[in-house]
Amino acid sequence: MVGTRAHSGSPLLGLAALCLGHNARRFGRLGDEALALVRSLAARAEADPQDVDGRALDGLDDVRSFLHVW
Repeated sequence: MVGTRAHSGSPLLGLAALCLGHNARRFGRLGDEALALVRSLAARAEADPQDVDGRALDGLDDVRSFLHVW
């Protein structure tokens, strides 16, 4: 999965979380591993925006909104 293999600062990290958020909206569910990844990437984005860009936070918002978790 790109979100676990891309290096720190890669734009793919934020994009991975955003895409998972879109999947949550479209399909109404995510697996446990995907949920953990979104949460992890969003936490990294909050801690250091140079590590993971803010799109990870948008992905987390989508997961919260459409899956009603956390």
